[in-house]
Amino acid sequence: MDIEFKISKKPINFNKALLLLEKRVNLVKKGGPELVWFLEHPTTYTAGIRYKKEEILDKSIDVIKTNRGGKITLHNPGQQIVYFVIDLNKRKKDIRNLVQKIENTIIKFLKIYKIKSYADKKDIGIWVKKKKIAAIGIRISRWVAYHGFSINIKNDLAEYQRILPCGLNNKMVTSLKNEKKNPIKIKENLKKIFMENLSKV
Repeated sequence: MDIEFKISKKPINFNKALLLLEKRVNLVKKGGPELVWFLEHPTTYTAGIRYKKEEILDKSIDVIKTNRGGKITLHNPGQQIVYFVIDLNKRKKDIRNLVQKIENTIIKFLKIYKIKSYADKKDIGIWVKKKKIAAIGIRISRWVAYHGFSINIKNDLAEYQRILPCGLNNKMVTSLKNEKKNPIKIKENLKKIFMENLSKV
């Protein structure tokens, strides 16, 4: 498969990133290269198609509405985001299979740092000791899957207090650093495991 790997060292504006993603979706539909993009965002609150207004506790914050699945969530520096544009026309046309491979990627990644985690069918994402450490949000357009997932590495968890992330208690979040693990070689480890699991999609 023709896949471009993109790593951004500085935080990228959410709207700018979304525009680039959507352009790549159109390109992939025409046979262009797929994309896997590692990046961070400045502090940004985004709402998926299933969000409810009561999940915004601090009415002063700006919330960007998106076309991804899921509810409201936070992106901020220190959180690792992995966006992708994957052509399922060339793979298995199985969305659940794709989600499972993403879940396995995150679980195996956290295992490197000796963090035991698990997926939850009811509350999509990856959990550590009943606290959410990673969120997943995907959209499918003509069997091209895009958006992706985020993992809390060393970001400021206090910023979750302004919302009910994914409709949940905002105290039910954690990070790799919060689990007292040294967050090193994040992108290298994630890339390796994601590529291993992507080959099985």
